[in-house]
Amino acid sequence: MTTIQSPHDLEKLRDLAVAVAAEAGELAAKGQEGITVLDTKSSPTDVVTEMDRATEDLIRDRLLAARPHDAVLGEEGGGIEGSSGVRWVVDPIDGTVNYLYGSPDWGVAIGAEIDGQVVAAAVYLPVHGKMFEAVLGGGARLDGRALRAPEAVPLERALVATGFGYFPQRRLQQAKVLTEVIPLVRDIRRGGSAAVDITGMATGRYNAYYERGLHLWDWAAPGLVASEAGLRVGGLHSGPPSNELVIVARPGLYEELDALLAPLGADTDG
Repeated sequence: MTTIQSPHDLEKLRDLAVAVAAEAGELAAKGQEGITVLDTKSSPTDVVTEMDRATEDLIRDRLLAARPHDAVLGEEGGGIEGSSGVRWVVDPIDGTVNYLYGSPDWGVAIGAEIDGQVVAAAVYLPVHGKMFEAVLGGGARLDGRALRAPEAVPLERALVATGFGYFPQRRLQQAKVLTEVIPLVRDIRRGGSAAVDITGMATGRYNAYYERGLHLWDWAAPGLVASEAGLRVGGLHSGPPSNELVIVARPGLYEELDALLAPLGADTDG
């Protein structure tokens, strides 16, 4: 178990995440113009670019230069073991398809995890010029200002964000779930980046969010920002967030959305 315990220690982790996310975001932003697909991952629609890998390399190098005994889990490069008890969870470009098509809706997400709990986070949206940051128990901030999510609204007045997976069968099931959800809410949005969507919840961009198929690096840093801003981040049946399903909303609305999604098989591929 790590010896990092004090709020000051956690703030130093956050500050490192902010500094590295800013540098990595600027690198990725400079490389967005003219970018091409380098490879695919789980399916032909699941792309990775040259800049995904270059950005993750920079993040890993900067983190380990500052804290050489930490572990790192990155979306593109896999895991590096460490001995300090701190593990960095990194998504170098969340929203790669958006990035590839020239959309501004993508971001760099870096979270620090201790004993399986995310304790510090930075999410940088370079094109929007927004830096979200959070410390466990210390609140969330946007560009240095305290961040608090708007209060809950009833489900029928909720603007709900979601996303779709890369496998055809999963997409088909997600579309079926959506046809049951959309008559019961104000409207649906599909942005294409979990980092943008989940941090956007803290600013009132949406009232609720759910998605199946996310990985730890997708929700780790954004999820801490959201929870420290007063949102509930979990899974189905009020469980923890997981690859099966992630739900984000203010308490009250969270339970309504959870109850709606549970019988629809939102956590399955049909």
